[in-house]
Amino acid sequence: MRTTVMAGAPFAVAFSGSPAFAQSGPFEPAGQAEQIGKADDDARRERETITITGVRQPYRGNFALREIPQAIATIDDSVIEENAILRLTDALDLKASVVRQNTLGGLWDSFAVRGFVGDENLPSGYLVNGFNAGRGFSGQRDVAGIERVEVLKGPAAAVLGRGEPGGSINIVTKQAELGRSFGTASLQYRSFDTVRAEGDANLALTGTVTARLIGYAESGDTFRDTVEQKRWGFLPSIGVGLDEATRLTYDFEWTRVEVPFDRGIVVLNGDFDTVPRSRFLGEPSDGDTVARATGHQLRLQHDFSDTWSLLVGASHRDTLLTGASSDAETVRSRQKLYVDGRSLSRQRRTRRYTSEHSVLRAEIAGEFMTGPLRHRVLAGGDFDYFDTDQMFTRYRGPVVTATTTDRAGYVLDLQNPVYGRYPVPVTTPTTDRLDVQRTAGAYVQDQISLTDRLQVRIGGRYDDFLLRVDNRLTDVPGRRQRSRFSPQAGIVYELTAPLSLYAAYGEGYRANIGADATGNVFEPETSRSIEAGVKLTALGGRLTGTLAVYQLQKSNVLATDTLNPGFSVAIGKARSRGVELDINGRLPGGVDLLLSYAYTDAEARSRVLDPNFSFQIEPGDRLINIPDHNLNVQATKRFTLGARDATLGAGIQYLGKRNGETGTGFTLPSHTLVRVFGQIGVTDDVELFGSVANLFDEHWYANSYAPVWVQPGTPRTATIGLRARF
Repeated sequence: MRTTVMAGAPFAVAFSGSPAFAQSGPFEPAGQAEQIGKADDDARRERETITITGVRQPYRGNFALREIPQAIATIDDSVIEENAILRLTDALDLKASVVRQNTLGGLWDSFAVRGFVGDENLPSGYLVNGFNAGRGFSGQRDVAGIERVEVLKGPAAAVLGRGEPGGSINIVTKQAELGRSFGTASLQYRSFDTVRAEGDANLALTGTVTARLIGYAESGDTFRDTVEQKRWGFLPSIGVGLDEATRLTYDFEWTRVEVPFDRGIVVLNGDFDTVPRSRFLGEPSDGDTVARATGHQLRLQHDFSDTWSLLVGASHRDTLLTGASSDAETVRSRQKLYVDGRSLSRQRRTRRYTSEHSVLRAEIAGEFMTGPLRHRVLAGGDFDYFDTDQMFTRYRGPVVTATTTDRAGYVLDLQNPVYGRYPVPVTTPTTDRLDVQRTAGAYVQDQISLTDRLQVRIGGRYDDFLLRVDNRLTDVPGRRQRSRFSPQAGIVYELTAPLSLYAAYGEGYRANIGADATGNVFEPETSRSIEAGVKLTALGGRLTGTLAVYQLQKSNVLATDTLNPGFSVAIGKARSRGVELDINGRLPGGVDLLLSYAYTDAEARSRVLDPNFSFQIEPGDRLINIPDHNLNVQATKRFTLGARDATLGAGIQYLGKRNGETGTGFTLPSHTLVRVFGQIGVTDDVELFGSVANLFDEHWYANSYAPVWVQPGTPRTATIGLRARF
């Protein structure tokens, strides 16, 4: 990879992706990553000069992929570019362990890894360059500026800290590359009159100072009636080489999304043709919901020697989401649709959500010998401060009776929608709350090479965390302070040159936002995870794969407080277990292959009431939006057409049927989507590219929260564009 491999400092090579999808560049090919762990120590120590050219990722250390007791999948920027993907959610579809969840009307990223999603009323957390950065309200993440997406599966909380036991998503952004000038610019047009421009320029200002300027702007219609969208962002990076062994990096994020809030379609009595997939059931007069983010990251890395290094970093991010919407009523007794089959009762809602998130961290990594044993250690600490201020107002119509008017129910006729038929109802506050999380943690990890074939990893993390809730509606403050130790252990055994076996155990936690009926802040969710697997490296490192089995358990999941209607308690339990297979690389004949399959058995393990609708959840009930089977296969062939380089590829995604509502039998059907893509050089520096997603125009459904909030998937979508490189 261009930005993660440093001469004499190969700390992040193991995470740089499969060789089939690696970018070419002046650094060591990613296919050589598997040899780094066996590099000759004496030869490495003879190097007198260390030159830092790229940016290292934290929480890692000097490991090849086959040495890590954890399943890791990587989505490289070349794969994202080939498929003309624009959103992080679409990129994650390429990895079967990750599935879509409720996206708040298309305004945040929400996904489950290995069956667990976390708090469905908040966006899914993800990392950006190792910093916790996905918990705010910044809209769905654009792929501009992404170097690669790492799916770090399994029990990683012992080092990373807070997180879901299924795994963590880490976005590695494109960094300023010292001493080089290059760039790309593209313009594309896609179905539904969407136009997008994007640019990326790496400018070597001096021999030691480089600026990388990345920006995008997008505007156009969608397949949903009356729904248009506008998005733009500016994502620059500044790199400074303070000396041959020290680099300072600053990253800036400034993004904005403007799009109507859209809960999707309704499905009456299991009929997915109740309304056309294009029909908008809100009010166009509500206007756009706006999501914006401003973020900063500052990182210093220094190599003391070939074997010891220091990383210090800080980040700060502010987000805002604000707007109004008209959403289908979810409570059956208030929904006229269940009376006459066409009159949709709606709520009127307004939101103003803000967040502020600051992180400080420091880490030292290195290795030493104790007799014949080689130790590779990480030790560090971090401080995380996150607050979210939520102001939410709502109008809800009365229980439907013979005398209830359509105006009182804010009704929309599904068969003949007349927008603006009734005055906008007056809303009242239902949430006015500030939630504050403060966490200080320290961690240590040691991976010990007992023999040439056998390694063990032990480690742990200690956290002291404070949760505070200021409920301005009830004037009842809540506060909870806890400390927790999260251990981890793993073992790796090299069975043969191409095969290694591994097993791992870990514990973790994730804070539950909010408080119970008496104002007590919820206890955090806790988890235990085990996994085992086999890793393959063949064809000289050009083909890699992982087969894994796992089981995860969670406690203190939120459920309805039966003694206090409208409140929750942390008493639920859940379990997920499954099998995963990830293979990617270059096959003989020059065909790049990506294959990802997951079987996931995710279910409730306690008898509780759903906290949203108070439906009864029984042990064994499937978790929402989690399919048993998920498969993605893609093949790409590079060849020469005339005198020009060309690429042609195709992919298939199969997603099995899923539970579409917690505690009921409502089910989303399975679907199979086919995509094709290609590109060809027009001149030496300009290429023409195109793609068609959902080639056979399948009617599919991305996620669901209830039968009246079902998100239809995008119809056939064609893209064509030009990309220039300089």
